[in-house]
Amino acid sequence: MRRIRRLVHLGRLPGIKVKYLLVVWLGIFVGSWVAYMHYSSYSELCRGHVCRMIICDQYKKGIISGSTCKDLCEERGLLFQHCLSSSPTQQVYSGLWRDREVIIKCGIGEALRADSRPDSVPRRDVVLFDKPTRGTSMDEFKEMLLNFLKSKLGDQPSLPALVSRIIAMADVNRDGKVSLAEAKSIWALLQLNEFLLMFSLHEKEHTAKLLGHCGDLYVTEKIPHTSLYGLDVPPFLQSLLPSIAHQLLHQWFAPAWPRRAKIAIGLLEFMEEIFHGTYGSFYICETGFRNVGYNDKFDFKMVDLGKVATEATIRGFLKGRHCEQNVDCTYGRDCTAACDKLMKQCKGDMVQPNLAKVCGLLQDYLLYGAPLELKDELQKQLRTCTTLSGLASQMEVHHSLVLNNLKTLLWKKISNTKYS
Repeated sequence: MRRIRRLVHLGRLPGIKVKYLLVVWLGIFVGSWVAYMHYSSYSELCRGHVCRMIICDQYKKGIISGSTCKDLCEERGLLFQHCLSSSPTQQVYSGLWRDREVIIKCGIGEALRADSRPDSVPRRDVVLFDKPTRGTSMDEFKEMLLNFLKSKLGDQPSLPALVSRIIAMADVNRDGKVSLAEAKSIWALLQLNEFLLMFSLHEKEHTAKLLGHCGDLYVTEKIPHTSLYGLDVPPFLQSLLPSIAHQLLHQWFAPAWPRRAKIAIGLLEFMEEIFHGTYGSFYICETGFRNVGYNDKFDFKMVDLGKVATEATIRGFLKGRHCEQNVDCTYGRDCTAACDKLMKQCKGDMVQPNLAKVCGLLQDYLLYGAPLELKDELQKQLRTCTTLSGLASQMEVHHSLVLNNLKTLLWKKISNTKYS
């Protein structure tokens, strides 16, 4: 004991103990830094209280209306729980509404000054529900809606039916009339790309169900698994882990192969639904495993429709656009059209269609752990799928054939089993 005290007193601790102390100190430092970064970003990103303040202020003034307003602002029956926001201007929370787990989405736009504190008072003067104006007749409002939908979805014969559905949703109190507050609320919601697509694709079982709204805040069902894989690495760790670590984690936590096959079949069915659907064609402009998920029954669900764009929107973006190379004709992250290098203008056809991008996503997902008797054929079909062209001449028959062959191959393997 005296010897140890003498060593400590003389500063001559054995080298191995010094190393332990250094490792502990380094761990404390890194942990503190991660905690600081996490909580500082949390206060910047998570402003649900501001969202509630803005919406309820407009509701109490009679400017907006909606099926969730009373629960949100008067009875506190719509509860914000966990923050899922990735941007200060687009608030996303998991929550609870009438004993049901939900997702709450609310855009606060320019309601906060760029240099304001998280608890600062919102600038309500820039959060306007300015259309339609007082005095607008029902026929004029329907015409407004029809023209807006044509600009977003193209001139589809099914649009008048969609207008009728919008009017029915706007009529919150079911009195057969649409008040100015109800009209302002539904108009504001339709300006949000994800809401418009969710409403347009409501009949499809592969999108989240829309449950209610208040002004431009809307509530959807909660999708239990928001990644194709069972584990989603937190953003602050993603850059620290090498790609091989990501791959191993995905493989360890992914569902069993038959369940992955079922999820993949759902994803392929969704590709069919958005290609020449009731309201035109849609393109996935950011293909990644974090944008797609599944429910507890392993049925595929599209997590983020904000990454999907209508054909009309993309063609409007490309029309007359100057380019030097294909990358200049990119909408979103990966909706890329060909560049006519002679005319220096973007063409209208996508270089890579939805199906090819999805098959690229499914390669690692399906080939890992695939049954041996299936693996070679599966690999061959996925390779064929990833090489598909976006040319209009190939889009109809060829794409449908490839998609159906792949779906049939997977379905035959899991049909008549507990996984089907």
